[in-house]
Amino acid sequence: MDKVNNFFKNLFKNLFYDSKGELKNIKEVLINNAIYIIIGSMIIFIIISDYTFLSIGVFKNILTQSSVRLILALGVGGIIILQGTDLSLGKNVGFSAIITASFLQSFSYGARFYETLPDWVWRTNALGEVAGFQWFFYILVLLVAIVVSSFFSGINGYVVAKFKVHPFLATLGGSVAIYGIMLLYFNTSAAGPQPIGSLDPTYSSFVSNLEIFGMEIPKLIIYSILVAVVMWFVWNKTTFGKNMYAVGGNPEAAKISGVSVMKTTVMVYLLAGVLYGIGGYLEAARVGSANTAFGLNYELDAIAACVVGGISFSGGIGKISGAIAGVLMFTIITYGMVYLGIDAYYQYIIKGVIIVAAVALDTRKYIKKT
Repeated sequence: MDKVNNFFKNLFKNLFYDSKGELKNIKEVLINNAIYIIIGSMIIFIIISDYTFLSIGVFKNILTQSSVRLILALGVGGIIILQGTDLSLGKNVGFSAIITASFLQSFSYGARFYETLPDWVWRTNALGEVAGFQWFFYILVLLVAIVVSSFFSGINGYVVAKFKVHPFLATLGGSVAIYGIMLLYFNTSAAGPQPIGSLDPTYSSFVSNLEIFGMEIPKLIIYSILVAVVMWFVWNKTTFGKNMYAVGGNPEAAKISGVSVMKTTVMVYLLAGVLYGIGGYLEAARVGSANTAFGLNYELDAIAACVVGGISFSGGIGKISGAIAGVLMFTIITYGMVYLGIDAYYQYIIKGVIIVAAVALDTRKYIKKT
């Protein structure tokens, strides 16, 4: 109980008092925290509109849907800390999902992407019949998805660091190029260009529930927690993480201090690509199929969640906890609107307004400090 009281005391103190212990301007407090007030009000509105929203099932669904989004947000979050962005995230995730699904279709499905695969891929039973994939093939496909997404993301990082191309333009061009390559790959299907479904049951079980102390916990939640812990360590306890914050905060000062801006930038983009590959691999299993529309607008959701969570486009500012909070808030809003049956058109409008408001308030906050 004391911890809860201390939490709210510290929250109140941080909101209304500055570092000198003086009362802040209330108007400034409201403006700087407007996005949280808006989102909080929307969540309260959703709960009041339908109290069944407060249920274990809904809570579990929100956490499940937040899981892959968090992995992607942690990837693009590092890029935002470098004062960059990544508009190719969605296409990168989509391509990873298509690659994964194309290799991991059920053997019994007649219209497989690859009609034949090497014999060493398959596991057979005592009768010599195909019983499924060898265990290492699942890992091999995951590595392929990661390598492909890291390759494209690394190119984006190299173009940004080497040629000083603005990240917006570099990743926008990258997004278009990846989409073209993805379409070329998609059209090579032996069954023709069609959605890739009927995925292998063992692969699909990677995102099923896991029973812990009698409770059914979606494995996706566990994966995302593990990724968040690893990323927290990378961001806060490694030289690479410190260099990332240094380059994002002041590239010139970091360079004078001996930090390789180019190497750090490329490494951050590569790391983001690794997370996109993992996200695409898991998301294909969760959805159960993949097509060329896969990953649409994923970049907007991930970037918006980061900004809402306090990862600033001004560079050098942001925490893992902020990304987690941003993803959860954004998912609650998105899930809540679907739960209330709000028209998809209005959902786009509301999400767009939240993104613009979050970026505008973030920009205003840090411009005033300079």
